[in-house]
Amino acid sequence: MVLKSLIARASMDMRQWLAVLLLAMLGATTPAAAQVADAELAPLVDALYPGSYSDREAAIAALVATADPRVVPILQVLGEGDLYAVEATGKVVFAERSGDNFALTDPVTNGPIGEIGRREAEKVKVNNSLRRVIRTAIGQMTLLSEDRSTRLAAAQSILRDSDPANLELLDQALAAEGDADIKRTMELARAVITLKSGTSAEDLRQAADVVARSGSRDAATILSAALTTAPDELKADIQASLDGLARDRAVWDALQNVWFGVSLSSVLLLAAIGLAITFGVMGVINMAHGEMVMLGAYTTFAVQEVIRLNAPGLFDYSLAIAMPLAFLLTALVGVAIERGVIRWLYGRPLETLLATWGLSLILQQTVRSIFGPTNRQVGNPSWMSGSFEFYGLAITWSRLWIVLFALAVFFTLLVVLNRTALGLQMRAVTQNRRMASAMGIRTPLVDAMTFGLGSGIAGLAGVALSQIDNVSPNLGQGYIIDSFMVVVFGGVGNLWGTMVGALTLGIANKFLEPYAGAVLGKILILVLIILFIQRRPRGLFALKGRAVEA
Repeated sequence: MVLKSLIARASMDMRQWLAVLLLAMLGATTPAAAQVADAELAPLVDALYPGSYSDREAAIAALVATADPRVVPILQVLGEGDLYAVEATGKVVFAERSGDNFALTDPVTNGPIGEIGRREAEKVKVNNSLRRVIRTAIGQMTLLSEDRSTRLAAAQSILRDSDPANLELLDQALAAEGDADIKRTMELARAVITLKSGTSAEDLRQAADVVARSGSRDAATILSAALTTAPDELKADIQASLDGLARDRAVWDALQNVWFGVSLSSVLLLAAIGLAITFGVMGVINMAHGEMVMLGAYTTFAVQEVIRLNAPGLFDYSLAIAMPLAFLLTALVGVAIERGVIRWLYGRPLETLLATWGLSLILQQTVRSIFGPTNRQVGNPSWMSGSFEFYGLAITWSRLWIVLFALAVFFTLLVVLNRTALGLQMRAVTQNRRMASAMGIRTPLVDAMTFGLGSGIAGLAGVALSQIDNVSPNLGQGYIIDSFMVVVFGGVGNLWGTMVGALTLGIANKFLEPYAGAVLGKILILVLIILFIQRRPRGLFALKGRAVEA
């Protein structure tokens, strides 16, 4: 018996020591913010409903003081105006519509608590002032989170609100923060708060330096506001910082215009590169080239509609599916146009122009009859949505991908022209059609393949343009004139000339627009091209071919 008692006591002591050790390990691995008891948190949550906005602000402060992580989603729902209270009991709940009723969820336990009629629940009201308090409170509770994205969002929230009450918390978070990007945001938030509430001239000077060094778009606004209340001895320093920011912003604005110009150039390159091939090899002024672009865009729309109805999970792959289909469709249409119409009109440029213009009207009306005259919505895949900043430049993912796509099409076409039999024959026909025919090259087949290739590339351009422009029957009309200007300026039939022409016209257009406007800017570009062509009729990069010799 004694031995059995001693063994039982020893095993009990062992279990106690194991329990203590387990609690110590859990304490070392869990966050500092621990949950309070449900019975203690529930009345604090219910205190959000009664009373005035000031009472709700006090209730928010009491909830923040608990440091319970369950408070954050409650405050988020409150800030969105979707927190409810049961009128009969005053209990605060999460409510979701369920037919004519509300399905209720306990915000503390996150468990279902039944249904009530919609008239039996009332929203917990908030105003703009209270929303700022809520954002600040959420920032306070998430600034010390272990999750990087949560801390970054909290730092940005505090920067946006700039509440001096957060200064002490911000100092604590700065001391513990190891991520450079988040720390930079926290330092900027601290500097902005100091500019609002600081009393020491030295503190104000350091804060102004931090804001000026950040180079953010809001830095000038922050310093301008601080200039009006700054001591006299600091006004000269703040004004100097403002002048420096203005100079830096002018440089970044110029670089932003360059990026906009590159973005426009990629669109012009995609639209013009196919035209450069057909115009260079065949000497055909194809006024239906813009409609090939339009057909490519509508192919993308049709593919996305099929995916939406049958396989929504494949939406992010819709462009990868649409590109080969758009290329094949427009290439076949191009070959049909060349075999059916254009081959009978070689050597008669005016008739060719009129015939292709008529074809463009037919294609527009056909699409209008099938899809309707209104714009069609083509969605962006997730990897083409949104934007990011790169050293102060605002860059959208859709534009960046289109620039990369245009470069890929350009270099792929260079490989086709310089490393394939079709490319060799196309270059031979471009340089001397009669000699190429005498050497056994079937020039009619080369013409058909060339027209199909140029039309197929225009279809690829339509896939890209569907991501940044309205998809309508008139889509191609907005690019046909610019495409001809690019081809003529760069040099007929020369791909490198087409790229240089697209870059030049795109960047020049974006630099002229802020000063002359979009319409007058295009007119000035056209006048400059006319003056240039008078001096260099063959364009930047002259290439010998039938169109030039005619």
